[in-house]
Amino acid sequence: MLGFILKIVLTAGLIYGLSMVLDGVVLGGYGSAIILVLVLGVLNAVVKPILKILGFPITVLTLGLFLLVINVIIIKLADFLMTSFDVHGLLNTLLFSIAVSVVNSVVDLLID
Repeated sequence: MLGFILKIVLTAGLIYGLSMVLDGVVLGGYGSAIILVLVLGVLNAVVKPILKILGFPITVLTLGLFLLVINVIIIKLADFLMTSFDVHGLLNTLLFSIAVSVVNSVVDLLID
């Protein structure tokens, strides 16, 4: 349980830092970053598997690059659901999606 809370707090801090670095990403504050991490967790658990199943043929044809599109869709859904989080433009969404994936990998390596 402590590891789970530590992952959320660490990921939220790094995502808040990403929002400071990337120009097209606006985040309300650290509390909004924690809520964003929770929203992304729910979307990744519920919506992402459905999109992966529906997009499997396209994913095979593009040799896995369509998974980036699925990640962009998840970030845009989080943008739609939250009022304190805003991502401007497709390129900024793609960069933020890749950066969040890297952040999650780093946090998983540190905590596990």
